[in-house]
Amino acid sequence: MMGYLAAEPEVKTTTNDHRLAKFRLATNRDWIDSDGEKQEHTDFHKVVAWGTLAEICGKHLKKGAPIYLEGRISNQKFKDNSGNDRRSTEIVADTINFISYQKKDDQEEVNLVEVEE
Repeated sequence: MMGYLAAEPEVKTTTNDHRLAKFRLATNRDWIDSDGEKQEHTDFHKVVAWGTLAEICGKHLKKGAPIYLEGRISNQKFKDNSGNDRRSTEIVADTINFISYQKKDDQEEVNLVEVEE
């Protein structure tokens, strides 16, 4: 999945002394509808990173940063404060590629830095 950070990562330490980073990733898509009008839509995804990857995210990722990540979808069920059943879906990141853009002699250069847990 490739997108942009919608907010600064929130890094915590669990009660078992594991590092955890949570952040939201915005992905954009656009298309031309049947009337020939350009349409745009942004989806927001919850992402979780653990361990060393979480620490690196906390140090290097900022709101708006472009990233490419690989991971798995995790679905969870829980009860809210009123006892209602709820569901939550998040992406558990295994690999994150930090993307940087540089202009060099009017050419755009894209650099990827891959970080794995």
